[in-house]
Amino acid sequence: MSQLLSRIGRRRALQGAAVAVVVTGLLLWWLRPLGEDPPSGSITFSTGTTSGVYYEYGSQLRDALAKDMPDLDVNLTTSNGSPENVERVAAGEADFTIAAADAVQTYESQHRGAASRLRGVARLYDDYVQLVVPRDSDIRSIADLRGRTVATGLPRSGVRLIAERVLRAAGLDPTKDIKAESEGIDTGPAKLKRGAIDAFFWSGGVPTAGLETLADSFTFRFVPISPELVAKMHDQDDSTGFYRAANMPESAYPTIQNGSTVATIAVSNLLVTRTDMAPRLTEWLTRTVIKSRDGIGAHVHSAQLVDLRTAIYTDPLKLHEGARRYYRSVKP
Repeated sequence: MSQLLSRIGRRRALQGAAVAVVVTGLLLWWLRPLGEDPPSGSITFSTGTTSGVYYEYGSQLRDALAKDMPDLDVNLTTSNGSPENVERVAAGEADFTIAAADAVQTYESQHRGAASRLRGVARLYDDYVQLVVPRDSDIRSIADLRGRTVATGLPRSGVRLIAERVLRAAGLDPTKDIKAESEGIDTGPAKLKRGAIDAFFWSGGVPTAGLETLADSFTFRFVPISPELVAKMHDQDDSTGFYRAANMPESAYPTIQNGSTVATIAVSNLLVTRTDMAPRLTEWLTRTVIKSRDGIGAHVHSAQLVDLRTAIYTDPLKLHEGARRYYRSVKP
């Protein structure tokens, strides 16, 4: 009897080992095509300001890429935001970046030749426009910004691009009707806290670390941007068609919103590269972006919204061939 039990135990152990081999094989397939070594070399990834979501996402993605492609050196660089990021990739100063769709379309309209080299890798998550004022401020609408000191974002930033369009839609001249300050998410919160500015614009995924930090020591609120104002923005130029009236979720900044949503503007973010980027490397990178969603999302909440079903919609950019290969390989 003991010998019989021993044989049964060995058989079960072998069966368990076989199952483990199959599972391991499937996991390896998910990570990489069987028998294929990971790409190597180096790439430059342009992110954003250190207190913004682009930088957070880029840092987490670099860690995920290090696991999947250990011989790939990923150099992160900071930037003022989407317009600068698009310029860098088009000029060959960076290989990959994140940029909002409106900034991509604006660049395409102004630089037809250089823009033809740009390609999309994935649609990532939405940015929300956030107009921040002290809790006791009498600013209740965009029109109330007239005559006030307002931080409209850094030069060549996506914030500046959207803020000026919002102001114009509300009938305000950004150069005459407000005192504009070139402050971003790294410096704007501190200036608002000490009363050096009356309000500041921010556009980014939610929550943004810079605003979470401000909420820990200062009570502020968000000024709503009405759907009617968004509709007026659509008349400005082709790129404003990427703006959507949306409600910032109540969970973005719980201690500030107290269970209420905020009417505002949303615009999608794209992972961008160039036509000359190696298809194999781009395919691997696309796989890592999709596969690491939950891991990155544990640190960067916006990343939880990356979705395989919508990632292929990178308008106004065509998909890069490497990204296309990946999406075809996982198509049901």
